[in-house]
Amino acid sequence: MVSEKMYGLGTRKSTIRTIFEFGRKRAAEIGEENVYDFSIGNPNVPAPAIVNQTIIDTIKEMDSCALHGYTVAPGDPEVRETIAKSINRRFGTDYAGKNLFMTSGAAAALTICFKALAEDWDEFLTFAPYFPEYKCFVESVGSELKVVPANTDDFQIRFDMLEEMLTPHIKAVIINTPNNPSGVVYSEETIKKLAEVLYAKEKEYGHPIFLISDEPYRELVYGGIEVPYVPKYYKNTLVCYSWSKSLSLPGERIGYIVVPDEIEGFEQVYGAIAGAARVLTHVNASSLFQRVVAKCVDVPSDIAAYEENGNLLYNGLIEAGFTCQKPQGAFYLFPKALEDDDYAFCERAKKYDLLLVPGTDFGCPGYFRAAYCIKKSTIEASLPAFRKLAEEYRK
Repeated sequence: MVSEKMYGLGTRKSTIRTIFEFGRKRAAEIGEENVYDFSIGNPNVPAPAIVNQTIIDTIKEMDSCALHGYTVAPGDPEVRETIAKSINRRFGTDYAGKNLFMTSGAAAALTICFKALAEDWDEFLTFAPYFPEYKCFVESVGSELKVVPANTDDFQIRFDMLEEMLTPHIKAVIINTPNNPSGVVYSEETIKKLAEVLYAKEKEYGHPIFLISDEPYRELVYGGIEVPYVPKYYKNTLVCYSWSKSLSLPGERIGYIVVPDEIEGFEQVYGAIAGAARVLTHVNASSLFQRVVAKCVDVPSDIAAYEENGNLLYNGLIEAGFTCQKPQGAFYLFPKALEDDDYAFCERAKKYDLLLVPGTDFGCPGYFRAAYCIKKSTIEASLPAFRKLAEEYRK
């Protein structure tokens, strides 16, 4: 009667959402302050004041019909030109408005790219740990997602496994840096090596292998770490960006795809992206928020609270006996669980009202994700609970 696959996706909530909803119920029972919910990556830093003021000013200044009417499908031309100039200033590129396609956030950008590129028998490849929605996004366009196992030493890329898994069927490789869930930033050395491997395989197979760079956390980096701008290292790159995290606008769904001139078959790729957006009913990105982000495109992200939270949680976990990579970017930690069964570990953590997400959901068993985009006071209050949990395992 209906698609069983779609029914499954619609009725089986993600583990993250399930834990989050459990946390809401638990908070109603024992009080919000007694539940330490690290489950969901919802920004807790308010949007910069200038964003709200820009919304007000734009509504006042623009004709209502023009502001709330359709834009052309790729996005308002002036908006795209403005954003392209900002990218050029930051990364030394030479983009114009024609290189951008405005989308309803990074999720739409990714799905449009997958739909645009996928042909019969194509596969996509990514690296564990990875954002779980990649799997259903890829499968929704009739393709299969292959996952390179995690390099748990530093969560950079396992190049031995990559070369083994790069078959002629791989249409594109997906990277996410800064990474959800590990918080790790791929180094310039890693990006250069990845480009080298992909160029060699393109030559061997006689067709392009696209690189899709998923970058909603680009601005959230700490300690002076720089995030390499991937198109400068590999020409067949598509960049998927969102202001959900950088300007704390996750509910407004606004982002873009960059299609560089250098990409093989630029006209065909851009045209396929436009066609994919059309069949996915992506008429145009929010007209209002296209104008808003264009006016706020160079507003810096407020990362101080995230950096403070990340260091506080990291230091507390290390002192309690956990093993974890120091925060580099995004707003997640990905520590090693205290037993091999990460689901069992996260269930045991609930006894102390610690709500954590098993690493298996990110393709990396034996770990767990803790989102620290929450109140500092919650993290402070949670640290004794983490210590009690660790002590229970030591006994």
